[in-house]
Amino acid sequence: MADIISPLPGIFYRSPGPGKAPFVNVGDVVTVGQAVGIVEIMKQFTEVQSDVAGTIASFGVEDNAMVNPGDVLITVTEG
Repeated sequence: MADIISPLPGIFYRSPGPGKAPFVNVGDVVTVGQAVGIVEIMKQFTEVQSDVAGTIASFGVEDNAMVNPGDVLITVTEG
């Protein structure tokens, strides 16, 4: 298991915009460098990328939740 953590404080979004499909869902396979969400702070959007390859096991925070640097956003089962 590997955790994808928030790089900065802000609001975590699972999709690129309102009404759009989430970047990833539980059970999806991800690759290194794949976008898995975004964190917004003061209208600046930072793409969060997976640094491991594997399957999305769970989300550590809800969509639209406030996050801090180091918070676990997503847990990935490697492999």
